[in-house]
Order: sequence, then C-alpha cells, then structure tokens
Amino acid sequence: MNKNTVLSLALGAAFPWLVAPAAAQTASPPADTVPERVKSLGIVTVTGGQPSSLPTQIPTTIEGVTREEIETRINATDSEDALKYLPSLLVRKRYIGDYNHAILSTRASGTGNSARSAVYADGILLSNYLGNGIANGTNYAPRWGLVTPEEIDRVDVMYGPFSAAYPGNSAGAVVDYVTRMPTQLEAHVKAGYFSQPFALYNSRDRIDGWQTSASLGSKSGDWSWWIDLNRTDSRGQPLTFATATVASGVPEAPGRGGTPVAGFVPGLNTTNMPWYILGTGSAYRTVQDHAKLKLAYDFSPTLRATYTLGWWQNTSEGRPESYLRDAAGQPVFSGPVGIAGRGYTVAPTAFGLTNDMQTHSMHGLSVKSNTQGEFDWELAASLYDYAKDRQRAPTVALPLAAVGGTGTLQDQDGTGWNTLAAKGTWRPQGVGGAHVVDFGIGRDAYKLAIAKNNVLGNWLDGPALPGSPVSDVGGRTQTLHAWVQDSWAFAPRWKAVLGLRYEDWKASEGFTATASSRQAYASRGESHLSPKAALAYQLAQDTVLKASLGRAVRFPTVGELYGATSGGALSFINDPALEPEKSWTGELSAEKDLGHGLARATLFHETTRDALYSQLIPNSTVSRVQNIDKVRTTGLELAYTGQDVLARGLDLGGSLTYADSKIVANAAFPASVGKWQPRVPRWRATVYASYKPDVRWAFTVAARYSGRQYSSLDNSDVHADAYFGASRYFTVDLRVRYQIDKRWSAAFGIDNANNDKYWNFHPYPQRTYSAELRFDL
Repeated sequence: MNKNTVLSLALGAAFPWLVAPAAAQTASPPADTVPERVKSLGIVTVTGGQPSSLPTQIPTTIEGVTREEIETRINATDSEDALKYLPSLLVRKRYIGDYNHAILSTRASGTGNSARSAVYADGILLSNYLGNGIANGTNYAPRWGLVTPEEIDRVDVMYGPFSAAYPGNSAGAVVDYVTRMPTQLEAHVKAGYFSQPFALYNSRDRIDGWQTSASLGSKSGDWSWWIDLNRTDSRGQPLTFATATVASGVPEAPGRGGTPVAGFVPGLNTTNMPWYILGTGSAYRTVQDHAKLKLAYDFSPTLRATYTLGWWQNTSEGRPESYLRDAAGQPVFSGPVGIAGRGYTVAPTAFGLTNDMQTHSMHGLSVKSNTQGEFDWELAASLYDYAKDRQRAPTVALPLAAVGGTGTLQDQDGTGWNTLAAKGTWRPQGVGGAHVVDFGIGRDAYKLAIAKNNVLGNWLDGPALPGSPVSDVGGRTQTLHAWVQDSWAFAPRWKAVLGLRYEDWKASEGFTATASSRQAYASRGESHLSPKAALAYQLAQDTVLKASLGRAVRFPTVGELYGATSGGALSFINDPALEPEKSWTGELSAEKDLGHGLARATLFHETTRDALYSQLIPNSTVSRVQNIDKVRTTGLELAYTGQDVLARGLDLGGSLTYADSKIVANAAFPASVGKWQPRVPRWRATVYASYKPDVRWAFTVAARYSGRQYSSLDNSDVHADAYFGASRYFTVDLRVRYQIDKRWSAAFGIDNANNDKYWNFHPYPQRTYSAELRFDL
C-alpha cells in the first residue's frame, strides 16, 4: 500500500462525511444557534476580541488563539508560548526568557530554519532575516521579547505561502500578533514566580526566576494610548556541555600522565560513540526589561494613525560548571588530565563564560483607512535597531576567567532592518461576481555588522583593542516588491483567490575579514515572480472544501552569504553566490462545523529546490551554508477545537500531524539523499482539555508529543537522548486559574509535569512550576 493510499484512508476515516456529503443547504441558521466560529467559504469570523489582521479572504488554513484562551489554559511567560498548542508548530524555547535560540518550526521546516517563517506584531516584522538559525556566534530567532503575553489580544497563524502580501519567508507560516488597544481606561498588574528542579548528569539545582508586568491604557476622544512594562529575571538550566570522546585519549604511563580526576560522566554521543561529559558549558542568568508605547489618533471614524515604540534590554551571564575534581576535591577547568588510564587535554575555553548586553528598539508608524467601501488604503513603515548588542567572552581558563583576564568583544551595534509598504483594497462595484482586490508595493532592507575584537585589559569590561580584530562580517540585502491578489466569489458556493508577487532582491556591501585578511564581494541581484491560487467550495451549510497553491522564493540572508563556517576560528569559506530557495506548497482541506466544535483535515505537500542548509564541503571537514538540490515533504494534519463539549464549560482541542519530509537530491552530499529533513518529526500531536465549572475556576490539562527527529543531514545522529541529539518527547502541562473577585485572579501551573527529559541539541526544561497573581482594573 503506497503513502497516498494511506493518507486517503486516513482522511476518509477521520472525516467520513466527505465520502457521502450531505445535500447542500442555503438557508442561514437562526442567530441564536450560530457557533462561536462561523465558516463561510473559508472565511473565519471570530466573535470576541479584535479580528485577525491576516488575509482571511484567502480560503486556506488559519488557526488562532485569543487573549481569554491564553489566560485560561496556557502557562505563558513569553509571547511565543501563545503558539504552544496550535497544530504543527514548535518553538525551540530552551528556558524562560530564551532570547537567542527560540526558533519556530512549522509543518515542513525544522528548528534550524528561522528564515522560513514570518512573525509580525501589529504589522511590524519581528522575524530576523539577517541570518537563518543559529550561526557565527550570533542568533536569528524572532524578536519575541518585543511582545509580552499580557499585551496580546490574539495571535493567528496562516500555514503556507498562500498570500501574495507576504515575502517568500512565509513558506512555513505567517504568525500575526494583535496587541491591545483599549477603548476605555484599563490597568493591569501581574507578578509571577517559576521554579525548575533540574537534574542531569552531575548537575543538581533548583532554578528559580520571577516576572512582573504592568500596563495602562485608555481612549479619550480621538486619542487612544497603551503603555506596557515588563521585567523578567530568569535562570536557565545548563545548555551546553564539555565533552571528550574516549577514543581521543592517549594511554598514559603510570605516574606520568595529567592530573587524575574524578566526576566525569560516561555515556554515548549521538553516533553511539563512547564519550565523557566533563561538565556544563553554559547556564544563563538573564534579566530582561521590556517597554511598549502605542499611540493612535482617529482623524475620522474611518481613518486612523498608529505609532508604536518598543524597547527591549537584556543583560545575561552564561556560567559553566566543571564536574572534574582532583585528589583534593578541587574543580579542574583546563590542562592535562587523566581519566581511566588515558590522558586528555582540556582546552582553556572548554568551560566558557559569556556576558551579553543588548538594547534593541522598534518603531512602527501606519496610517490606515477602514471605510469598508469601494476603496481602503494603508501606509506603513517600521524600523528595528540593534542600538547596542555586545557579547564578551574570555580566552583564559577558569578560575582566572571569573575575575578577569584576556578575552574578546563581539559588537553588533547598528545592525537592524527597516520596512516600508503601501497597500490598498478595492471592492469594485458592478463587476460580475463579488470581487475584493488587494495590492501593494514596498521595500524591506537589512544591515548586518558583526565585529569581533580582542579586548584591551579585562574581558569583563575592557574596550576593544585597537588594531586587533578577530573577525568582521557585514553586508546588506534589500527586496523591492509589488503584489496583487483578487478574491472573487464567482458563484453562490464558490470563491477563488488569484495572486501574484514580484520581488527584486539585491545583496551589496558584503565583506568578511580576519586579523590577516579581508575579502569584499561584488553586488548581485535577482528578480522572481511568485504566483498564488486558492479555491473554496461550500459543500454544505456546515462543510467547506479548500485548495491552496503557492510559490515562495526565500532569498539568502546576509549571514548566509557572508558568514563564517563552523568550527572555531573564522576561516570564511563561505559562498556569496548562494541561490535562493524556491518552494511550491499546496494543501487540500476539509472543514466541518460539528455544532460545538470545528474539525479540519488538511493534506499538504511542499517541494523545495536549492534549500539552504549548512553542510560539509565536499572532501573537507568544514561546513558552510550550501544549496541542497531538492527537499520534499508530504503530510496530513488533523485538527479540532470545541466549546462546551460533552458538558457545559468543557472545551477540548487537539491536532495530529504526519509529515514525510525527505532530502531527495543533494549532489554535494550524496549520503543525505533519502534521509529525513533535520528537525522535522514524522509525527507530532497536541491535545488540551479546559473545564470551567463556574465563573471563578478554570482547570486545564494539555499534552504535546513529537516523534523521532534528526539533527544531521545524513541522519547519522542515531542516539537522540544525548547532547546534540533531537529526541522524541511527550509532556503534560497543567494549569489552574481562580478568579478571586472582579479585580484579582491567581493561577498555578506545571509544565512538563511528567518530567520528560528530552533534547533539541540542548536539553529542554524539566518539570517547571509557576504561580502568578494578577490585578485588572
């Protein structure tokens, strides 16, 4: 039995009404029987809360969660937690306040592909397209810290590149946060505490943290405003580990080896090779401050101007722990050591320390009309600025490194991006059928500057040493775009959407440098067209069928074009001639209103050519970003959400995703052909149940599951439950919320209550307790 047959049977079993559909009905249901979410030719209308800003005219898969749902059932300490139980999504959040590795994974993209999804907040780009994933001593995760859970009004996700309004980075998904804008005076204060008892290898610790927030807003006449403040003081579990393979040791003559040590932990690495865990490499203590100001002015009932100012500050320390102890019980951090009769040399930087300091700012300005008449328009601009972004690290070993010594300073000041767009919506009158035509033009520009220098004096606070560069990387990319899409209800039960996006991309001012060399790169550019199409048919009053198809062109980022290779010192064997990724994505969906809930089945397929991945250069031991000839993903997604199911006050939801994601052609690395795409599991699932017996109490139990994954292109990491591994997991989360009175509420939660110990290169959090107290005016 082939895969297509299996998927067809699964679809039929899950949604048997598709085999023998009910007769079409045209009458509208009585107003008092309309469910909370009403399907009409693929358009989702959500009662309560602010409507989504995603293009809901497109009949494709859109899932969302409201502020009330977040407060009721999610232990949300960071904005990305709002996505926790949505179908096929995973954010690689390693600890509370994870500011540099929390990358979004979607149906056909893993947690190493941050540039294959698009995250926005009130139309302002939060995705970081300066690079992709984690590389070159920096990170390119979305800037989640510019949104706090308390200011979210709702968040929606469109799966796939089916709207011409978004760039090719939307190949995986578009995430849109809509934050609060009050209509009357309101104030909120929240204090939270969290604690994780952590045990792994020889690490034993209770990791605590706290979070406070306050917000205030109002509307007076034509003005409305919102201020949101937040502070997070968090410690994370150890994330990296110092290791040595058993085979790398040299047999020692008795009495002539290095310092005999104890405390090492034997185990197997991801390729089942015996190794020793020598200690932890890094556990972060991070203090983050967030401030947001939103102003809006209504020139008329149909014309509004909005300005957003966001400010985020982070101070972080990464500190290691050595498991190694000498005969006197003192920790050993470097030098020759003897383990089980073999000699090893521990490098001075094996137990690394880091000090990070970041201050980022965000500006957004828009003027938008909303007449719902024949024509509406919007002008929008945004700016994201790395005002200060610096990382310090020692080049000397502990214990000296704890108090000073030589080191390096990596400086990204001035890095950032800006966007400018003009959009319009035309609803022509007197044209056959009901048309809604959306169109726009715009420009997105990115600048990357990473200068790493030796430090003058003490690595903890010394300035960059003049004339002593370690490495320097920089460059710019720019994309000019124009797009149009027409939503046409051409028959009573039919709707079609046709779109086209044109993008003109340019890379310029690229360079790489070390202490002894500098290489500048010529400018280059490309232009591409990306067509989109979608079709919906109202099979019955409660059943909608949808089909969507779209092309996405994801251009290389500055970091991919000019960034350094893997492996210690920057050798800059990079490739400034990288081709853009080109993906065709399609899906077929059936959605049915079951009365108390909505059910959906979606078949999806994606073929990507010239996929951008870091892999070994042929005939070398060095990796760099290269184009993979072809990656193909086919899968099935089932989803359900229901309110007052089985009993009043009981809400249920869940999803199940199967993805067959394989590398089908890769001339540069033949061993990867036929292997699973990294970090895309075959199976994943979510489920939740929330019970509200009365207006005061809410009880939630939720679970998440992910099947086996791989981190390497050739799937050679066969032992997943180890450092560097990507393991399967099953976690159960609990939350209880109590409304004390009209103003006060409290909540207690446990994430990973079953204490599953699982990995995605780094270890994920173990059982974590949280408690919060909230006041609302």
